Amino acid sequence: MTETERGAPVGGPTRSTAGDDRLEVDQLTVRFGGLIALDRVSLEVNRHEVVGLIGPNGAGKTTLFNVITGFVRPTRGRVWWNGRELRNHRPHRLGHMGIARTLQGVGLCQGLTAVENVACGAQPALRSDLVSAMAGLWRSSGEERRVLLEAQGLIADLGIADWTRRFPGEMPYGVQKRVALGRALISRPRLLLLDEPASGLSASDMDDLSSRIRGLREQMSVLLVEHHMDFVMSTCDRIVVLDFGEVVAAGSPEEVRASPAVTAAYLGDAVETVDGAP
Repeated sequence: MTETERGAPVGGPTRSTAGDDRLEVDQLTVRFGGLIALDRVSLEVNRHEVVGLIGPNGAGKTTLFNVITGFVRPTRGRVWWNGRELRNHRPHRLGHMGIARTLQGVGLCQGLTAVENVACGAQPALRSDLVSAMAGLWRSSGEERRVLLEAQGLIADLGIADWTRRFPGEMPYGVQKRVALGRALISRPRLLLLDEPASGLSASDMDDLSSRIRGLREQMSVLLVEHHMDFVMSTCDRIVVLDFGEVVAAGSPEEVRASPAVTAAYLGDAVETVDGAP
């Protein structure tokens, strides 16, 4: 069996850090024609750490996520995961590499129930293919039962057991977000990428989600993109701030909160009026 078939990251040399479940982005630059979306961006996510990626709209956050997940190829720079360079990797291989991602929306299959949506997230570890699974033609009834039981357990852990057999169109948005999270978690990733996980949630749902993400550190590392600053500050161990494609600040929530560069990125630089007042 080849490395690709075993699920190793595609291509690239290895580093001595192999096996440490560490994500490293090294001097990443992305150009779209004359537009520089990312300019020499570097960051790292260490094992069992929650890192937040923040910045104004258009700062390059989604582009960075898309490079990590194989949707966009960088102009220069490298991404390393678990000691191997990610090169020419494809989004559908992420699960085999121990990486799971949620989307900005929910991206649920409307024709599947909550438990079936969550079960679909286990696909990388299944012997049956996704089309067969969705059609009910699993190669192993034992495998089907195991995955569905695990999906039911996740739904219960997420506090939405009453919605197990309901379809997405019947669920409140907050419930849909929990189903989407369960779909990512069922693959038991070592790195979880969360794209705006708190968007559209109530204050109580955000508090619950923050607690759940902090609790995930025992099993995985987390990199999240989010606009809700209070959520990021209360959830993350470290925060990286992007502005116009560049890292302008990085550090603990307290350090980032006190950074003048962060204030400038979100509110603009202070200017003086004609009479000299700020």
